Amino acid sequence: MRIFTRGTLRAFWDQKADARPALEFWYDAIEKNRFQNPNEVISFFKNADTVGNGRIVFNITHNKYRLVAKFEYERQLVFVRFIGSHKDYDKIEDIKNI
Repeated sequence: MRIFTRGTLRAFWDQKADARPALEFWYDAIEKNRFQNPNEVISFFKNADTVGNGRIVFNITHNKYRLVAKFEYERQLVFVRFIGSHKDYDKIEDIKNI
């Protein structure tokens, strides 16, 4: 799958170095696979959950951080919509439309 954008992840791990290994693993796993639906993603990432509208939330660094990505399976595209602390994630009011 093609991910937009690694730069967003890199900027985050430059500020939060402890997130780097988990984000690099996530990036590599997404990029190397051809997921066809949310169930396949959740099967691979056991701590991920769907939040609606093509979005999946991933726990990063043992749930210290959250990553929300929008998946377009037919086009094999993934868009990073949010990366931040669990506390910042909890402040999102309309997760389905970020």
